[in-house]
Amino acid sequence: MKTLLFQSADSWAPLIIRLILGIVLFAHGAQKMLGWFGGYGFTGSMNFFTQTLSLPYLVALFIILLEFFGPMLLLAGAGTRLVALAIAGLFLGIILTNNINNGFFMNWFNNQKGEGYEFSLLAIAMSLSLVLSGAGKLALDNWMAR
Repeated sequence: MKTLLFQSADSWAPLIIRLILGIVLFAHGAQKMLGWFGGYGFTGSMNFFTQTLSLPYLVALFIILLEFFGPMLLLAGAGTRLVALAIAGLFLGIILTNNINNGFFMNWFNNQKGEGYEFSLLAIAMSLSLVLSGAGKLALDNWMAR
């Protein structure tokens, strides 16, 4: 079981994928948890998820924690497969609950009622790649596998 979870391909490609995914998602998580980058912070994000989107409290909490701590784990290459699987599930949920009715494209020109699902598809593809390959080079997972 330890080998299945932590052993990864000795490749640079998963490293690049997890670093880029981690950096991009960290910004989103920091918006929700800390209010950085123009975000609403923890309380504002919880209110949005629970009151506007009508998500259960625990689901909203999980989303914020995953988006904040998940990227840090990806950047370190720790628990990569589990974190990536959770991120893929998160973005599938985002597509099904929020983006599907807005079409494929992101709302670049503010001419849609919301965001499309193209970004979410990219995040799912990157996450599933990490689920299959593992963390790649320079990861704590490689140390854990030994």
